[in-house]
Amino acid sequence: MAIVFVSLSNVMLGQVYEAGFFVGGSNYVGDIGRTNYIYPNEIAGAVFFKYNWNPKMAVRATYSYLPVSGNDLEADTDFRRDRGFSFSNTIHEFALGLEYNFYEYDLSSVDKTWTPYLLIELAGFNYQYAVAEPRPNDFTFESGNSIALPFGLGFKSKLIGNFAFAIEAKFRYTFLDDIDYTSSNIPRLDFGNNTNDWYMFTGISLTYTFGRPACYTKGL
Repeated sequence: MAIVFVSLSNVMLGQVYEAGFFVGGSNYVGDIGRTNYIYPNEIAGAVFFKYNWNPKMAVRATYSYLPVSGNDLEADTDFRRDRGFSFSNTIHEFALGLEYNFYEYDLSSVDKTWTPYLLIELAGFNYQYAVAEPRPNDFTFESGNSIALPFGLGFKSKLIGNFAFAIEAKFRYTFLDDIDYTSSNIPRLDFGNNTNDWYMFTGISLTYTFGRPACYTKGL
């Protein structure tokens, strides 16, 4: 029992935390505009907090502010360019997930200060969707909530002291088809496509690491 207590105490004392923010761009893929999965066309940002469980894995909580928009005039198909639809929406997202490092990562060491990483999360988000067209081209909207499955890739490295930076691209698959205001109840917005929408974020972060250096960095 004493061994278990000492082990748990060492884990608790060994916690290392990170807090920071991302700045970058967001984009969407759906029924309107371009279909490039990495083509940021709106300024977006995020704040996050991480707990480094060990040198290979961290738990991360993130809030993201993600404007999204699309314009058929910028599409790569004649059909969409001739159609000429456009939209803009704003997504507020809260996500929780795991960050897996390809290499051991520990800013208190001299040789474990950079790594590529994978990110898998579950996210809840808020957005606007169209509910009616009381007058031609005059739509009413309501606020809705849903979930998304974000996954991504990144690279992070020590900058100076307790500061680090990361470059990240994250993709969100949603279970909705109305982020671009598609609606089968509004003929003008019925685009006849049943594929779900995606939204993405690409950016760079600044991170501050704090807490007692982890016990596991001493040889494990």
